[in-house]
Amino acid sequence: MDKDGTMTVDWHEWRDHFILNPLENMEEVVHYWKHSTVLDIGECLTVPDEFSEKEKRTGMWWKQLLAGAMAGAVSRTGTAPLDRLKVFMQVHASKTNTMNVFGGLKGMIQEGGVRSLWRGNGINVLKIAPESAIKFMAYEQIKRAIRGQQETLRVQERFVAGSLAGATAQTIIYPMEVLKTRLTLRKTGQYSGVADCAKKILQKEGIRAFYKGYLPNVLGIIPYAGIDLAIYETLKNMWLQKYSKNTADPGILVLLASGTISSTCGQIASYPLALVRTRMQAQASIEGAPQPSMLGLFKHILSREGVLGLYRGIAPNFMKVIPAVSISYVVYENMKQVLGVTSR
Repeated sequence: MDKDGTMTVDWHEWRDHFILNPLENMEEVVHYWKHSTVLDIGECLTVPDEFSEKEKRTGMWWKQLLAGAMAGAVSRTGTAPLDRLKVFMQVHASKTNTMNVFGGLKGMIQEGGVRSLWRGNGINVLKIAPESAIKFMAYEQIKRAIRGQQETLRVQERFVAGSLAGATAQTIIYPMEVLKTRLTLRKTGQYSGVADCAKKILQKEGIRAFYKGYLPNVLGIIPYAGIDLAIYETLKNMWLQKYSKNTADPGILVLLASGTISSTCGQIASYPLALVRTRMQAQASIEGAPQPSMLGLFKHILSREGVLGLYRGIAPNFMKVIPAVSISYVVYENMKQVLGVTSR
């Protein structure tokens, strides 16, 4: 609206904007730039998808969620070796035990063969569906509670609703996160499967072991989702101001780049909390080992290894971003065609 760049909108600018810009243009902006969960980079801390009333009435929402879940499953399976390496480096790498990407992969193959690179992937894929469904349902209920008599929600209210929905989903499926870490770090022959792993943890450590590292995990949602959304909105606005003269469609490369950059920045912000969570999950399995609190573990890592110690394993994490985004997008688009999801 602000044609003369004065950072204020006068009557003429206001009038011209609504007379000269057709309404469908705004719908196109919302349609193309909807912050979608199609980009699965292995972390489930994003704010849930926003669905229109029409999508809810026609049943398109569950088809989109199903397409997104399938895309996530294929994407995570394709990048599982890098994800396992990340967890190994988070737990085992230190100043004295330097571990690089190739050395870590080589060590895992020597210990359990090529198939061992996919340890923990089964449970990682299994938890996509319940998490997506719980997050979506919780998001709709929380939005309704916050909205009250209002027609729409403000951005900060959507962020609060999304974060609370994420926290609800994480609380319910968190035991699966713990199982994923234990199965990822297991040695050959330690567990026969998911059920055996759960049974042994319950017998040896009790029910509390399934919630080790829960606090840093939930706290990580706020910086991740906040920075992810803020950077995505900034990139979207920059593109719209510079290039959206005739169309609101930015093209797939711009959308993928914006989603990838924003998600990666969110990951960087929440990574120290993710590392502390993984260490707490792993240390609970070592008999007689100290079980430090979240703050205790932060202090220990900072005093022994400095700030860099909080970013162990971030290299394989970055390496998997582009293949994960590419795979999830291609699978998502194909699944949409199979399920008959219309883009408009």
